[in-house]
Amino acid sequence: MDRIEKLCADRGMRMTEQRRVIARMLSAAHDHPDVEELHRRAHAVDPHISIATVYRTVRLFEEAGIIDRLDFRDGRARYEEHSDEHHDHLIDMKTGKVVEFVDDEIEALQEAIARRLGYKLVDHRLELYGMPVED
Repeated sequence: MDRIEKLCADRGMRMTEQRRVIARMLSAAHDHPDVEELHRRAHAVDPHISIATVYRTVRLFEEAGIIDRLDFRDGRARYEEHSDEHHDHLIDMKTGKVVEFVDDEIEALQEAIARRLGYKLVDHRLELYGMPVED
């Protein structure tokens, strides 16, 4: 049983075979797929999976806090497995590739800015958009 499947089982979700396939595709993803890409991958495993099933399943997993929805300003929602470990994203504007990173200096700076403005930082999301530097 993969990570997302296990989380679903732990939360008492009814897992159909099609939901299992979609959960496995999400667990195996090393990118941040959108629904159409998830459907393509799941459909290769089970040709009976409809795009509507993928949309419903993704929404169910998102509402349960199992996956996170990301919007990288390209008009498509993308998804990743929910993690309690914080990370930020750098989006390559040329290829659409998403690079995850953690930077302690950025984290400290965000905390300092919030404190300076009279706030305690409780959550944040940082997305950087860039073009590859041509050598």
